Amino acid sequence: MFSLKPPRPTFRSYLLPRPQTDDKTNSEPKVKKLEPVLLPGEIVVNEVNFVRKCIATDTSQYDLWGKLICSNFKISFVTDDPMPLQKFHYRNLLLGEHDVPLTCIEQIVTVNDQKRKQKVLGPNQKLKFNPTELIIYCKDFRIVRFRFDESGPESAKKVCLAIAHYSQPADLQLLFAFEYVGEKYHNSASTINGMPTGGCSAAGGGPQKTPLFETYSDWDREIKRTGASGWRVCSINEGYMISTCLPEYFVVPSSLADQDLKTFSHAFVGRRMPLWCWSHANGSALVRMALVKDTLQQRKVDQRICTAITKSHPQRSDVYKSDLDKTLPSIQEVQAAFVKLKQLCVNEPFEETEEKWLSSLESTRWLEHVRAFLRHSSELVCMLESRRVSVVLQEEEGRDLSCIVASLVQVMLDPYFRTIPGFQSLVQKDWVMAGHPFLDRCNHLKRSEKESPLFLLFLDATWQLLDQHPAAFEFSETYLAVLGDSTRVPLLGTFLFNSPHQRVKQSTEFAISKNIQLGDEKGLKFPSVWDWSLQFTAKDRTLFHNPLYIGRSTPRVQNGSARSFWRTKKNYSSTLRGMPASFKNGLISDQESLPRRNSLILGGKATPAPPAEGQDGGMETFFREWFSKPADLHGVLLPRLSGVHVKLWKLCYLRWVPETQIHRGGSVTAYHKLSLLADEVDVLSRTLRQHRASPLQACYAELDQSRMYFRARGPHDTTETPEFLSSSFPFSPVGNLCRRSISGTPLSKFLSGAKIWLSTETLANED
Repeated sequence: MFSLKPPRPTFRSYLLPRPQTDDKTNSEPKVKKLEPVLLPGEIVVNEVNFVRKCIATDTSQYDLWGKLICSNFKISFVTDDPMPLQKFHYRNLLLGEHDVPLTCIEQIVTVNDQKRKQKVLGPNQKLKFNPTELIIYCKDFRIVRFRFDESGPESAKKVCLAIAHYSQPADLQLLFAFEYVGEKYHNSASTINGMPTGGCSAAGGGPQKTPLFETYSDWDREIKRTGASGWRVCSINEGYMISTCLPEYFVVPSSLADQDLKTFSHAFVGRRMPLWCWSHANGSALVRMALVKDTLQQRKVDQRICTAITKSHPQRSDVYKSDLDKTLPSIQEVQAAFVKLKQLCVNEPFEETEEKWLSSLESTRWLEHVRAFLRHSSELVCMLESRRVSVVLQEEEGRDLSCIVASLVQVMLDPYFRTIPGFQSLVQKDWVMAGHPFLDRCNHLKRSEKESPLFLLFLDATWQLLDQHPAAFEFSETYLAVLGDSTRVPLLGTFLFNSPHQRVKQSTEFAISKNIQLGDEKGLKFPSVWDWSLQFTAKDRTLFHNPLYIGRSTPRVQNGSARSFWRTKKNYSSTLRGMPASFKNGLISDQESLPRRNSLILGGKATPAPPAEGQDGGMETFFREWFSKPADLHGVLLPRLSGVHVKLWKLCYLRWVPETQIHRGGSVTAYHKLSLLADEVDVLSRTLRQHRASPLQACYAELDQSRMYFRARGPHDTTETPEFLSSSFPFSPVGNLCRRSISGTPLSKFLSGAKIWLSTETLANED
């Protein structure tokens, strides 16, 4: 039989278009799947499609459409739409452009437009209405807002509940760092940002690694660096047999035997024995310890400890004890001030608070507390530098206020701690290894009764010194802001625990539950914050460098040989110095210039604390002499403490507020010009060395990479301020709500008037 179908043509034309087919899959447009970038151990918990992220407050034309995803590490908004209005983005490699780590979430507010209801979600609460809007309040002062107008109501509800649940874990081992490290041990070939995860324990990020002070040798090197001859490394706490809140190795007076330390350890709160921090070249030492809990033994123990510290001094000098609990604000007062500061910078409409901004800022008392810590640290600098006596910092547990004071004193006295590797070793030594309870103070587990931003206060006080003495610091304020942000990344183990012992104990238990073989390792090795290559590219890390910094010595080439010349005091700028009109205890009176109206400088009254008996004359002389001379940028640094000099750290607290941004303005414009100048000097220096004798080319061979972010190398380079620069650089406030009312949202009055951070319990009870 013959087929009725026409014969199939055998001729193929390469000129005519291909014939249409009935294949439905070819006629349908291809829909690109929106998927997040996941790290090893990261899993998607819940997601919802057709979500709108609000960008502007007065219009919806800039809003982005995409998928909202909750994982065990972050909330992620994935979209194909480009970010409008944003001309620059400083991106963390661990996070996407729209990602927020779960530990950075402060509060979760759900809203229903039709029912005009809102609710602050807790970890185990029910949601009786379908949310049409989700507002995320972040610990870094960001506000992120999503709309579910086109999303499935049940899917929107589930993702909101998932975010509330996973952002408030009930147990430490539920933080993402454990899952990530567990995956690393099971799969040693996994990488992150092109780096093998097996190397996370190394604290790198530069040519000089940061010591972790987990070994005997790290402490021994620090003793030798400071020349502390009367001190030794003690190892009686190996395995944390004596105290669980001290490191395994620490430094004690050489005259104190191990048996004496074991005997006296029971008398201290938390068994925190005297812990050496630093030694001056004149022999005076900085020591911190907890209070003696047994009042009957207090005099005996104090006398024995002070005698040992005296013997460690070459001149057998006396010991000065500073009771920080009586001198400085408590951790509760610091937290209360920070809550008020957050309320002022985040919730209050700027158009309503502009006229009373200075008084509102003063009423928070945040700058008052920053000034108090700087003032007390300056007085202790005088004791160590001028009086040449050892200082003992006493605090009930010796883990909170003493961290701030000990660190500030060392930054003021030792120029090594004003470099990037030195500052990182300082934080590692006097915060991480000294047992500062980061888990509680950063509130990673949402136990607000223990929360207090002490580490942020220390970074703020350090910024005050950097702002007043910019040429004395190798790092920039961007570095300080990024370091503060890193405390809220739950992948990095540096700021996750209350003590080194807790890290070892919790990670060992986790390893046993996951059948991970540790071998000789003491617990799991978590990624270190000091390995900055995990978070930022080499180009972005150049923003950590301060173009104004004057190094200790600068190489020069003369007659074919390299030499170093030492900068003397006459080479330094004296613009930051000068004899104050009225001086008392390191404070400048209000007879000086007053702040401009509507400026962000607090013009509070200087109220110095009464000096200790017999100290006022010596301190006043010391401060007067110091302020009368040009600055030695590699010597002692002291802060000016009047209201005009202690300022609000705008890059940290106001970077996400669009109303406060100055387009192509602010201090970043000076940073840009100075970076170009510093880069040009670097290029000329390298070119000069390369044209000299051949041995120098080997000695000074350097990578073709500038230490500055802004470079002036090509003929087409311009010195004009880039279009993308603003006063919040390198951060961008685009996509974060401003303080004006939200158009078309019944929550507008609620946002502008309600004290969201102060009304959690009230809102949580509303359905």
